[in-house]
Amino acid sequence: MSVLPTPPSPADGVQTPWGRFASQFAESRLAMAGLVLLVVIVLTALLAPWIAPQDPYDLTKLDLLDARQPPGAQSMDGLTYWLGTDGQGRDMLSAIIYGMRVSLEVGVLSGAIALSIGSVLGVLAAYLGGRFEQVVMRIVDIQLGFPAILVALILLAVLGKGIDKIIIALVTVQWAYYARTARSAALVERHKEYIEAARSLGLSGARIVLRHLLPNALPPLIVVGTVQVAHAIALEATLSFLGLGLPPTEPSLGLLISNGYEYLMSGKYWISVYPGIALLLTILAINLVGDQLRDVLNPRLAR
Repeated sequence: MSVLPTPPSPADGVQTPWGRFASQFAESRLAMAGLVLLVVIVLTALLAPWIAPQDPYDLTKLDLLDARQPPGAQSMDGLTYWLGTDGQGRDMLSAIIYGMRVSLEVGVLSGAIALSIGSVLGVLAAYLGGRFEQVVMRIVDIQLGFPAILVALILLAVLGKGIDKIIIALVTVQWAYYARTARSAALVERHKEYIEAARSLGLSGARIVLRHLLPNALPPLIVVGTVQVAHAIALEATLSFLGLGLPPTEPSLGLLISNGYEYLMSGKYWISVYPGIALLLTILAINLVGDQLRDVLNPRLAR
């Protein structure tokens, strides 16, 4: 009696696709450092209500006598301000932790919505072609022809302040990047044999797009997504610094930097510098992870 061979398992030295991806990603020490830093930042932001020494936006816990205290100073209640306080007496460490939470929320939400809209439009443009593709791509070309910050400034001047308003503005300036990337990836797949086979089997266009074209367009979209999340965080910080982003009740890292700008000349550097360092580390960590994802998902670019 013959015995059927058993399929190889990961224990036999054959890596799964996820194992190969993880091993290739781990080849870069910088990327791993960025990933660890990003995980720490995300966990810190998520756990802000439990790990922050103070709720910096609870007015009942603020004292103007503690305003602009240098790093290491102590309050009358015995609380140590490791990073100092701002002009309203808020603990800067707590304010930065909460600010990272808002910045990440804006960046991830705007990126996810823009990815959903842009990828669907881009794949549909590649699959349907014709006039629909021409209209979508002309809109994309017009959108990318304007500086992102200029479009966001105009929209926020009309919509006003608020986290929902700035997410709308960021989605508006980001979706075109995803649409162009998704269309390029879908065009490569559109005329392949498996797509023709799906058509000959009578599969609907929606099923072909959702089951075949869109999944194959995801790898480059993931790379673009990491870059755009970092770009969205930086753009939101710029808009908040200019006074057109988030209101004081929903502070981000950009707004914290803006609040301390007027105190720089008087030597109160910590009010702006420490939020700036937090913003820099957040964007750096996302970019390091995104660069390695690009090299792993597209080895040609790595070479």
